[in-house]
Amino acid sequence: MRKLLFFIVLLSNAVLAQVSRPALHDSLFSTYYHQRVMHFRSLPQTSGDIIFAGNSITDGAGWSELFNNKRIKNRGISGDITAGIIHRIDEIVNRKPAKVFLLIGTNDLARNITPDSVVKNILWIASYLRQQTPATRLYVQSILPVNDHFGKFSGHTGKSRQIKQVNELLRQKSTVGNYQFIDLHTPFSDAEGKLDTRYTNDGLHLTGEGYLLWKHLVYSLVHDAQKEPALLPMPQQVKWGSERFPLYAAKTIVVRDARLQKEARRLQQQLKEMGLDMEVASETSEADPFIELQLGKVEAPQNDGEAYRLTVTDKRVLLVANREAGVFSGLQTLRQLMRDGVMLQGCAITDWPAFSWRGYMVDVGRNYQSIDLLKQQIDIMSRYKLNIFHFHLTEDIAWRLAMRHYPQLTAPEHMLRDKGLYYSESELKDLIEYCRERYITLVPEIDMPGHSEAFTRAMGVNMQSDSGLAIVKNILREFCTTYEVPYLHIGADEVKITNKNFLPEVTALIHSLGKKTIGWEPGGNLEEHTIRQLWMKDGVKDKRLTYIDSRHLYLNHMDPLESVVTIFNRQIGDRISGDRNVPGATLCVWHDRRVAREDDVLRMNPVYPAMLAFSERVWRGGGQKGWVANIGDPGSKRTIEFAVFEGRLLDHHRLYFTALPFPYTEQSTTTWKFYGPYENGGDLSRKFSPEQPSFDAERTAVALQATGGTVVLRHWWYPLVEGAIRKPKEQTTWYATTKVWSAADTTAAYWIGFNNLSRSYFSDVPAKGTWDNRKSAVWVNGQVVAPPKWQRPGQKGHSEIPLTDEGYEYREPAMVSLKKGWNTVLIKLPVGSFKGEDWQNPVKWMFTFVPLKDNTRTIH
Repeated sequence: MRKLLFFIVLLSNAVLAQVSRPALHDSLFSTYYHQRVMHFRSLPQTSGDIIFAGNSITDGAGWSELFNNKRIKNRGISGDITAGIIHRIDEIVNRKPAKVFLLIGTNDLARNITPDSVVKNILWIASYLRQQTPATRLYVQSILPVNDHFGKFSGHTGKSRQIKQVNELLRQKSTVGNYQFIDLHTPFSDAEGKLDTRYTNDGLHLTGEGYLLWKHLVYSLVHDAQKEPALLPMPQQVKWGSERFPLYAAKTIVVRDARLQKEARRLQQQLKEMGLDMEVASETSEADPFIELQLGKVEAPQNDGEAYRLTVTDKRVLLVANREAGVFSGLQTLRQLMRDGVMLQGCAITDWPAFSWRGYMVDVGRNYQSIDLLKQQIDIMSRYKLNIFHFHLTEDIAWRLAMRHYPQLTAPEHMLRDKGLYYSESELKDLIEYCRERYITLVPEIDMPGHSEAFTRAMGVNMQSDSGLAIVKNILREFCTTYEVPYLHIGADEVKITNKNFLPEVTALIHSLGKKTIGWEPGGNLEEHTIRQLWMKDGVKDKRLTYIDSRHLYLNHMDPLESVVTIFNRQIGDRISGDRNVPGATLCVWHDRRVAREDDVLRMNPVYPAMLAFSERVWRGGGQKGWVANIGDPGSKRTIEFAVFEGRLLDHHRLYFTALPFPYTEQSTTTWKFYGPYENGGDLSRKFSPEQPSFDAERTAVALQATGGTVVLRHWWYPLVEGAIRKPKEQTTWYATTKVWSAADTTAAYWIGFNNLSRSYFSDVPAKGTWDNRKSAVWVNGQVVAPPKWQRPGQKGHSEIPLTDEGYEYREPAMVSLKKGWNTVLIKLPVGSFKGEDWQNPVKWMFTFVPLKDNTRTIH
């Protein structure tokens, strides 16, 4: 003991900059200590883990089970002290963990080691970790309170004053020690500052409830999430409180209105999937925590049928809504509040949607999608409060809906892709009901008279002919009497109307059969009561009509990072909230090119990240006037607002989309300085001063600045969509530069690209050895980053050749060498003409350069 104390005193007085590990004799530590250390060393050598290190309090937890994460490793040893951590720290640092959560010191104090010495040892641990594994993030947790009520561990429970001294010093030294301090002492304390008896049965160690509280307190740090649950879409009114509802202790879902039994059972099943069993009952003991669902009165300025009020206190979660749909919406918010499965943060929420029509469209005419994949997307829609599933069933490629009277429509020989794949009557009915159960309206689309070559091949006649129109009417009668849906979308765009009576007659028939109609605008000669779905730049022209906005909401044309930005900033229908004229919008996915496998539609289009951005905007309303492609100037109001949203989006990425395609990564922290324009006279390889070794970026005037992992200099739909350059000029070259910090010499994964191909245009693959056809280039610390080795370099675009590696989001990321400290990135961005060689190859003057975070992976 004297030798150990002597060592600690010496270490406490050592200069912290000298972080060589001291040698201690094994005899200073217990048999159990050595058993545990030998066990740790024998385990598989994995890296990038999350390690909880400490004494018996850490040792007592099943961390990987508690978090349901095998990456979380327990390195607690009962009876350990700070010197013990130092003695075995090599086992931890050699693993190069992503994070270390350290809680140590209570046993030191019990041995009468001074608070100052304990803190100095912890600072040494922090310094050594930073030196040996600089990328590891260290979280130093406060020593827990103790309680002498049980009459046990008197050497520990009499050290309350010293514990507080250590904790205060650890808090003060966090910046010097380069760690994040976590205060566990306060939430574990009772009114007297002692360890709350709810969480212990001996005054020192924790019971199961104590570990659940610990999980709740560090959950956001383990998952790189925000402190409060990230709500998305953000409710209209949220007020956070200090109370915590113990979800683990609640046993009852109270429902007194029979109309809410379905929602109660839905919640019960959701809780069961989280490992929590609750019964549904009409009454419960007021002494026990419970969840209650009610129909009542919730004031809302609009769309009150979906409004709800959600209140969370220590004892009760109360969800009140005007209608069942509002309860369902509230349950989606409640799901997000229950992120850790342990406790709910106290809050008071009142919420309602700004727009009543919140749609998502998939095109299965061109590329068939299985029922399972469709249901996956419907499930995600429902969780983010979208309520319209637009189902585009027919196309030139194929007719995908079985008709009893015309089976030839779905015959394989009349399909050009996915031959023989279509939806039976029972499957569509199942989908309609699946949507209805989630308060989603399925809107089927049978495109007419355009996009109907599959019809022509099967029936041998054109739709607009007299015989074709008669067949269409028979199809519509069968459809309208078979399926219980309120709307039928008739398409009616991109076609020359040769029979002016076609659309009026089919519309009149559909209306007579009790269905409402929707058609694309611009399109054919639609009648007044048909809802217009906007798809071109023109907006609302007639206040007597109803419009659905889908302008610049086609994901197949959007770069993944740009999609989230532009959708987040949109004003739906050029207004901040819905009305009779524009009740809402529909997000669309048109993947014209053949896909190699069905989920390529989700990998190659930013479906889920964009859907969440769309959900935010269409539920909350608001947005920016005009259409923008970039985040904005560094520090601007628009940029700050996007960064706040992105934080919530990334939380959802990490927590709910680990097994699903989610092509997005953090970009709001990346800022660029631009130099130019330099006139290149059409010579795209011409070099300018930023490429010279003598170029001094700090002393050269910056032409503009921008934020983002993707920056669009000039949008291909300029001037409709705003890019970074206000007045772009042809035959100019720009340069962009930024600095990247690295904690160590390393190789990091980056998304890099210069021409994110639309999934609808049949664009060509770049030539071998190039990033694009504009001679774009990228250097890091003066070293060229080589372009991808394209699988099909120079391949001419073709509708039947699936994309494979043309987009950075679905090919292997670029591996970039970084040195310790600051790294300089230089991007060269030449352009010749803004006119592409043809309409299939538009000039996309843009670039992407962004690091991939741990949560982002290329999905194969």
